[in-house]
Amino acid sequence: METKLIDGLSQVYKKYDAFFIDLWGVVHNGVQVYPGALEVLKNLNKLNKRYVLISNAPRPSKSVKKYLLNLKIDKIFLKNIFTSGEATISILKKNTYGKKFFHLGPERDKDLIVEFEEDKTSLDKCDFILCTGLFEGKENSLDYYKNLLKKYIKIKMVCTNPDLIVYRGAESEYCAGSLAVIFEKLGGEVIYIGKPFPEIYNMCTKKNETILAIGDNIRTDIKGANTMKFDSLFIINGIHKSEFSNFSEKNYDKILEKYKTKTDYYQKNLSW
Repeated sequence: METKLIDGLSQVYKKYDAFFIDLWGVVHNGVQVYPGALEVLKNLNKLNKRYVLISNAPRPSKSVKKYLLNLKIDKIFLKNIFTSGEATISILKKNTYGKKFFHLGPERDKDLIVEFEEDKTSLDKCDFILCTGLFEGKENSLDYYKNLLKKYIKIKMVCTNPDLIVYRGAESEYCAGSLAVIFEKLGGEVIYIGKPFPEIYNMCTKKNETILAIGDNIRTDIKGANTMKFDSLFIINGIHKSEFSNFSEKNYDKILEKYKTKTDYYQKNLSW
């Protein structure tokens, strides 16, 4: 099928039973909700179309729901949220990679580990490193993490957010995925939880559904859709907006080819 720029999801929605919709960069930018995306949720809800708000947020689904309510999204549109943090909780309960962990990440991610607080320990004593992001006050210094982690590469890292960066408003900030890349370059082993890896999708998929995955991140949303053989809709004005700003529509596919991915549709911003 020829890839094309579409004006709205209304042009293609009838082909699909369910929609996996990314949050950050598609529905909101960390500061405000995109009106067009909200219209999409309203219409899918009205048409009784199943959708999952699927996120690489390293927090429980209920925490992300609370966050979205604070952004003034009506709870009627938040019935089905699934996060990489939620998938991580099931792994922590099973002690899949051991019991004791070192939490590498900011205090705001504490919701993820609140019921496992007694298993939290130091780098010297842990079975694995649980990476949710960067420490407060150390958000911009990747060299700090190289020095911190270089002695611990024999311990596995569990990365709960494979994203490299995200835009909060107009400002970019590093995510846990950037630390995971550092750890791998040092020689360490990383277990990734979240998009583009199949486990998170398998937890959300129903049998025999035709699914459209919607996202703004080529490395996670689109690569994940390709891996799962879902159709996909790529949102241009998200994490990769600077890469697309100087290219015409006829060259969009060439950008995705650089990442060894492909998509079925493009939109500038998600809209109905």
